[in-house]
Amino acid sequence: QVQLVESGGGLVQPGGSLRVSCTASVNVNVMGWYRQAPGKQRELVAVITRGGRTNYGDSVKGRFTISRDNAKNTVYLQMNSLKPEDTAVYYCNADWGLRDLWGQGTQVTVSS
Repeated sequence: QVQLVESGGGLVQPGGSLRVSCTASVNVNVMGWYRQAPGKQRELVAVITRGGRTNYGDSVKGRFTISRDNAKNTVYLQMNSLKPEDTAVYYCNADWGLRDLWGQGTQVTVSS
């Protein structure tokens, strides 16, 4: 079954850190994370190519780091200095070639 499985979301206090991960069941090309907060459009968080080239959304630059393990078809998102406005459902995305794959989403809540 072709799928993306996410893990690692949760509740964290402002200024804290959290790491989410996503594993693909097939070999994929670009992998990344998007997020959607209530009442807002889905937005880019970060993407990474198989070669390690990265691109970040403006609101997370300098705070979030994306990385991947090609052997495990897994992408990681390390989130530091979290803010309440980072609260959203985070979705993993991967380019499978035939089509885009999306994970089921994992909730990240930043609150005291």
